[in-house]
Amino acid sequence: MAGMTSSARPFLNRRLAEFGTTIFAEMSALAVRTGAINLGQGFPDTDGPEEIREAAVRALRDGLGNQYPPGPGIPELRTAVAAHQQRRYGLSYDPDTEVLVTAGATEAIAAALLALLEPGDEVIALEPYYDSYAACIAMAGGTRVPVTLRPHDGAFRLDLDELRAAVTDRTRLLLVNTPHNPTGTVLTREELTAIAELAVERDLLVVTDEVYEHLVFDAAEHLPLAGFPGMRERTVTIGSAGKTFSFTGWKVGWITAPPGLVTAVRSAKQFLTYVSAGPFQYAVAEALSLPDSYFDALRADLLAKRDLLASGLAEAGFEVFRPAGTYFVTTDIRPLGESDGFAFCRALPERAGVVAIPNAVFYDHREAGAPFVRFAFCKRTEVLEEAVRRLKSLPV
Repeated sequence: MAGMTSSARPFLNRRLAEFGTTIFAEMSALAVRTGAINLGQGFPDTDGPEEIREAAVRALRDGLGNQYPPGPGIPELRTAVAAHQQRRYGLSYDPDTEVLVTAGATEAIAAALLALLEPGDEVIALEPYYDSYAACIAMAGGTRVPVTLRPHDGAFRLDLDELRAAVTDRTRLLLVNTPHNPTGTVLTREELTAIAELAVERDLLVVTDEVYEHLVFDAAEHLPLAGFPGMRERTVTIGSAGKTFSFTGWKVGWITAPPGLVTAVRSAKQFLTYVSAGPFQYAVAEALSLPDSYFDALRADLLAKRDLLASGLAEAGFEVFRPAGTYFVTTDIRPLGESDGFAFCRALPERAGVVAIPNAVFYDHREAGAPFVRFAFCKRTEVLEEAVRRLKSLPV
């Protein structure tokens, strides 16, 4: 019979069996089906700078990147990444041996974990975490060990004692994300100092996801973990063009790390995509050289949108955790008389014409994330205003 096999074994291997379809696909499909405003998936609804889009068009027309680019990435982009790290953070990297271009940050995460883990190695990740972390750890045969960020005084905070207690003789790697998706937490200098000291003391590798590095607000400051004492030689830093320049579909990311770590990650990456995004690499090289005024305007625009959405959610009855970074707002739905984020998000498009994401999908400890729901504010102001208007119709 069609579709039958001679084995009862499932098609999907057991390492990935727990994951299934991502919540982003489910909720985005729900938004399309209901016509709801999609504040779930984190992508802008307008393109980035026109001159950068034109740079991609120019590269296409000039035949730049239309064939396979170099495996590590084009020299222009690797040089631009190194210059960005030096200019912004005083971190010096050799573009030839210490920079690797990837198919977005998602491939950078996958390649790093596949390269650096052996089956049975433990990886400590800050929970809640981007869903690809768990899947990539599983594909590498590692064991994820979540350390939970918990709400305290209007923000989600890291318990450093809990982090230290999570390290065992089997711990290979710390997977750190700051600014943090989905909570919007930006780790402080004191927290990062403690993480660095722990990594040095226990001789741990660190993979740090810094794709929201330019999206920090108020008094928050992004501090690369690689800049702390003893960390440069053990840290793989991940960056991305998508969040900073609002071209998420281009999928251009990168890592910076010492030569030995770059070589290891490249060994895995070459058997994933090998290369990608040829013409877009030339455009992103130009984007990284944009003046400070671009980055300042980006932050100012998103700060205004954050405040618009956060205030509207609070007026609608949510408890709001105003983020210090990223372009997501996490809310607590219990003041609305709700406690199940999955049920709430699946019903919200019909109830209010808005789509959000239940934070519980980012937790191993699902009960810890159950009442939290994430909304994205990287949308046009008029879209956010309409979403707020709709959400205020929810009964409290």
